[in-house]
Amino acid sequence: MKLKYICMFSALALMTASCDEDSFLDLKPQGSLNEDIMTSTEGADLLVNAAYAALGGAEGQTWSVWCHPTSNWTYGEVRSDNAYKGGGGVGDLNEVHRMETFDMDATNGFLDSKWYHLYCSVQRCNSALRVLNAATDEQISGRTSRIAEMKVLRAHYYFELSRLFNKIPYFDENVEISQYPNISNNEFTRNEILDKLAQEMLDAAAQLPTSQPEVGRIHKYIALAYAAKIKLYQAYEQDETTHAVVSINKELLREVVSLCDQVTASNRYGLIDDFQGLDLIANENGKESVFAIQYSMNDGTESAGRINWSNLLNSPGGGSPYGGDGFFLPSQDLINAYQTDANGLPDFSYQVKADYSKAVLSNGVYTLENTNPNVDPRLDFVVGRPNITWKTYTEKPCEGWVRDKETYGYNCAKRFWVSPESSDMFKGWPWGASQLNWQIIRYADILLWKAEALIELNEGDGLDMARGLINEIRNRAKNSPYVKDFNDNSKYAAHYLINSYPAEGWNQDYARKALRWETRLEKALEGERFFDLVRWGIAENTMNNYIAAEKDNRIYYGNAQFTKGKDEYYPVPNNQYGFSGGKYVQNPGYPAFN
Repeated sequence: MKLKYICMFSALALMTASCDEDSFLDLKPQGSLNEDIMTSTEGADLLVNAAYAALGGAEGQTWSVWCHPTSNWTYGEVRSDNAYKGGGGVGDLNEVHRMETFDMDATNGFLDSKWYHLYCSVQRCNSALRVLNAATDEQISGRTSRIAEMKVLRAHYYFELSRLFNKIPYFDENVEISQYPNISNNEFTRNEILDKLAQEMLDAAAQLPTSQPEVGRIHKYIALAYAAKIKLYQAYEQDETTHAVVSINKELLREVVSLCDQVTASNRYGLIDDFQGLDLIANENGKESVFAIQYSMNDGTESAGRINWSNLLNSPGGGSPYGGDGFFLPSQDLINAYQTDANGLPDFSYQVKADYSKAVLSNGVYTLENTNPNVDPRLDFVVGRPNITWKTYTEKPCEGWVRDKETYGYNCAKRFWVSPESSDMFKGWPWGASQLNWQIIRYADILLWKAEALIELNEGDGLDMARGLINEIRNRAKNSPYVKDFNDNSKYAAHYLINSYPAEGWNQDYARKALRWETRLEKALEGERFFDLVRWGIAENTMNNYIAAEKDNRIYYGNAQFTKGKDEYYPVPNNQYGFSGGKYVQNPGYPAFN
């Protein structure tokens, strides 16, 4: 059972470390806590809990989490080739529609709120660290570990800021609050920021225990895994103006391999046997979970409990058993990419072919056209296609569960939801709510990061090692129980065929393509895709090819275009420029502040 203490949502009866409505710079503990209480285990835990709580949203359990989801479905998936915004048409959450079509400027309120709340989260960590640093081990039990935990969380929040906004102000707990308005967002380069964050993760790992008594509390291997992720990003060195990848740092890649090996050597992680088990409560803190946001339901708090508000707009709508708003829909391009060839390997040429399994409505019945090609079974683990069995629900198959079908088609996201008949799903509003955790890092990531580093290094037997790691993931998909036909349980719902990559033809170029393909299919809709494209330096070609392939059916893409040297990052929001007193500078490609 998850402990509410580390479910991040324990009621802070004595204080609330939140942000002032006008500026994160005004953050300070609220309430009547004297110094003796604050320098005690009880007082420190209140501040530490508040920093953990920010993983689920710094503002707590409110509707506004939808506007800047911690799951990054808007920032990392809808902005990529994996997903459409969905909902009730292009005007519904128009701020996100503008993200999807690269119509961005510094006035977008959903960017401002994301920036604001991430810095609220940074400030929670700094508030806790000030108290922990000033206390002694005798005053606060477990002080050394708590300090390291706060540094990991702070680095996580800064990492999110870096890959979203590029030019960000950086400060730690040793900077006086009065000095914040004097801090520029241009003091450190992307590389320097990432270097700071990776080192903070490593320093924290040296102070953290190998395990913690509470589920969800940060330990050594979380810090090591996160350091590997940051160093992998850092290894792809970018030009500061064009954002083009100008070199790949091999020494950093070697560190990525070493860090991934340390995590694997702990013998505490592995792939769960069934890919679909990733969406089961029973597996959420199992061997595949490295670092997760801990959610809870029916825990005595408001409404359904401390659930994932980031995803609540996304539960399938249109009369589905979830009764939701139907945002965050898989793109046709993503569906097409799951096709495999006669050998069960990816069909890299899918974009020059007709749409695979495109849904249509005929005489009131939703059907799928062109369903003959072989497909990776993960397609129907990730995507809800019309007339295909929906998880373990027996009342009806997936039907027309999209609200605006003319605009977005007929397919919806299947991942991240427990089956509607499950006792783990909250009945009624909030729609589709459960206590299913959100995985920030899972073990499949560790395998993919190591494989990627080995492929780019191309040293010794590294390519063969990478092939083995990628095949572990493919074999898990191959050996997972496939989705059955809704009307005939003796048949599969599609022509599923997936096999391992053979040694023949496995050179660096092919291996790189395979790794990037596998990363897309395995991690689809997990909030990472756009950041991967930018990191690899292929965002411009990928996104403009995608737009060209999709715009005949998604007519709102008609004027969309990804602009290199601009759209890799969001603009620094206007409001934040005002809060800085005019000290911030804008990212390349956007109009300068004035």
